[in-house]
Parts: sequence; structure tokens; C-alpha cells
Amino acid sequence: MFYYDPTYILVLIGVVICAIASARVNAVFDRYARVRNYQVLTGKEAAERILHASGIYDVTVQHISGKLTDHYDPRNKVLRLSDSTYSSTSVAAIGVAAHECGHAIQHQTDYIPLKVRGALVPVVNFGSTISWPLIIIGLFLNGKSALFLINLGILLFSLAVLFQIVTLPVEFNASRRAVNILQDTRMLGEDEIKGVKKVLKAAALTYVAGAISTMLQFLRLLLITSNRRNKE
Repeated sequence: MFYYDPTYILVLIGVVICAIASARVNAVFDRYARVRNYQVLTGKEAAERILHASGIYDVTVQHISGKLTDHYDPRNKVLRLSDSTYSSTSVAAIGVAAHECGHAIQHQTDYIPLKVRGALVPVVNFGSTISWPLIIIGLFLNGKSALFLINLGILLFSLAVLFQIVTLPVEFNASRRAVNILQDTRMLGEDEIKGVKKVLKAAALTYVAGAISTMLQFLRLLLITSNRRNKE
């Protein structure tokens, strides 16, 4: 009966929220992916200009396959731009490229939330993998050993919640930096900046949705374990 408990509704709510956020960001991105920037800059060219304007010369810009798979790799100081960004001259592409440059600037300036998120990654990856198996095993056992496994699983999963919470200011800050840089360098016009803001706002909602989904899963976990304790 464990796999058919009513708390699954929380998982379903999280899935729906994430699906709506994903559909929204794709729709907004596709809209502004059809709008070419006035200077006809590609995402790669814009990224390099922004990095150099910020005094960053040791970060390389590379191409990576996929759509919206753009990311900054702080370990290798590589900014990877996807098919939809790297060679594109759209307003959407410039916005995404500028956002990733925002992360590179965060790295250069030792932005604390970025450092905290980076430190959490290996722990969260491990915790997310092992937390549910520990909880499930604990639910099928009795006594102190069961309680220990359940509490350990909850603790490990809570790190995923913390990671999602820390991610929010990191992403919001990177978008704010992106908009400010584009305005300060006059790389885009005012109407183009408005388009960038809409793209980055839609992208930010996916992180909010991810955080809500993780919190709902955590709530479900607490309900399941609380129900187990009440039965005992």
C-alpha cells in the first residue's frame, strides 16, 4: 500500500507546477528566439564581449549540443552555450548568454551563495540517491534501527531542499547582473532589454517551480514517516 498512499498528490502537484513552468519558459524563449538583435551579435560574441567588459579573460566560451542546456562550469572556467544560443543572433540568445556570464562574474567576485551551492553539489547528489532507499528500508524495519534510518534519510533529503533554496538567489542575481550589463554596455536597445527580462523571468520561474516541487516531496516524506511513527 506504500506506493499508493494519498501523499502522491503532492508529487503530482509538483510535476504539474514544473510542467507549467517549463512550458512557459519554452514559449517565451521561442517567441524571442525569432527576434534578431539590432547589432546582429551571436550568443558567443555577446558572451565574450560581456566577459571582457567585466575584466574576465580566463573563461572560454564553448558550444554544447541541445536547447537551453547553457551553463557555466566554474571548475574549468568554461561557459557552454547550447545550439539555441551559441550561433543565434536572437534577443533570447543574448539574454541567456548574458545570464551565464552573470554566473562567471559571480565566480570571479566570490559570490557567497554560488560558493555555498557549489559546495553542496556532491553532498546533494549523494543524499538524493540514498535518502529514499534508507527511508524505505526504515519503514520495513522496527525499533531504533528503523528510526535511525528514517531520520538519516530525511536529513539527507533536506539537503536537496537547501540546495534548491540556495539556487534561487544565485539564479536571480545572475539574471539581474545580465540585465545590468546589457544596459550598461548598450549592447541591446530598450525594447530588446524588455524581451530579455521576459525570457529571464520565465527561466527564473523554472527554478522556483523546482524548489516548490522539492519542498512538496519533502513534505510528503515527513507525512509518510509521521504516519509510521503514529502507528507505532
